Amino acid sequence: MDDDGIETDAWAADQGPGAGAPIPASAAWREGDHPGRRQFFALGDLPLEADPSGSLPGATLAYETWGELNAAKDNAVYIAHALTGDSHVFGPSEPGHHTGGWWNAMVGPGRPIDPSRHFIVSANVIGGCQGSTGPASAHPEDGRPWGGRFPYVTMRDMARAEIALTDYLDIPRWRLMTGPSMGGMRTLEWAAMEPDRVGAIAPVGSTGATTADQIAWSTSQIAAIKADPKFRGGDYYDAADGDGPHTGIGIARMIAHTTYRSAGELNSRFDRNYQGESDPLGKGGLFAVQSYLEHHARKLARRFDANTYVRLAQAIQSHDVGRGRGGVETALARYTNPALVIAIDSDRLYPMQNSQRLDAALSGSNGIKVVHSPVGHDGFLVEAAQMIAFMDEFERSL
Repeated sequence: MDDDGIETDAWAADQGPGAGAPIPASAAWREGDHPGRRQFFALGDLPLEADPSGSLPGATLAYETWGELNAAKDNAVYIAHALTGDSHVFGPSEPGHHTGGWWNAMVGPGRPIDPSRHFIVSANVIGGCQGSTGPASAHPEDGRPWGGRFPYVTMRDMARAEIALTDYLDIPRWRLMTGPSMGGMRTLEWAAMEPDRVGAIAPVGSTGATTADQIAWSTSQIAAIKADPKFRGGDYYDAADGDGPHTGIGIARMIAHTTYRSAGELNSRFDRNYQGESDPLGKGGLFAVQSYLEHHARKLARRFDANTYVRLAQAIQSHDVGRGRGGVETALARYTNPALVIAIDSDRLYPMQNSQRLDAALSGSNGIKVVHSPVGHDGFLVEAAQMIAFMDEFERSL
């Protein structure tokens, strides 16, 4: 799997509908496309942290729900997605949704987050490309895609949009908020911004503040996209299939995917093996690991949007729950309710010390739960049995 929870078996060849066709300039959901399970909330003009004098006009959130809100309104669970995830947390691949639910292992009948017991909500973030207002959306002034004009957004902007959705759904308090990676960052923002409206949090493989090392990794990904001549400064939505910035977003994905897996896992899985019979030593062939990364590059280009990748990577760079709040520890001290901090022992993107800092700062945490995995950051998806055990125990204790 990768960081959005999409199965990656049989990686050596592109798969799925349209796999042999030219890669589209953008795989963003656009108005008029099949809505799938999406519902839409018009939240209006969204103030932006980086531009206090301006706002994102006419913003909309695409969201999905499962289960029913009970009479007491105390069974609501919010699930925040990772960088290239979206609102489709649970369910099959179907019209309107490129892939199946990215957290089917955690959500569903008999799972820790069960629609028979919980009212489950997940929204595509502001800046996203699967129904919420983002770079592929129509600009209110001219109807053309925002493209390169789309503003810089932060984790706090995204959390404020989610707070507005919570008000709209008439949910006074979330029983649980959880999410992996970038989703964990928004969970922590909620804990600092609205501590009384969150009954419990469970950040997974995440951090309280993006480090210089993490910013460095994402900087190279952003640069790869912007360097693609077919990125066209972010204004490529009218380009024909095969003429979009799929090379740039593909390279970005290869860089990112390397951080999602551990060195040990890549070495043991691929070693120095060739892909097929072709010799890669100057004879045009590929090492197996090269073929694996190229597969992930093509796969993401077929279901995502380059501008969105840039804006969400920048939002991750902005993440510091302690910014303007006296530091991470002071900001999280406001939150005193239960917390489950989950780390992956081989994670080289958000390593153990990030979770240790969260555990120390959250008074409601009763110690880090560690997923033991050779895989790396993706261990939170690959090691489903461990994750289910941790989450089930925590959820039932609330």
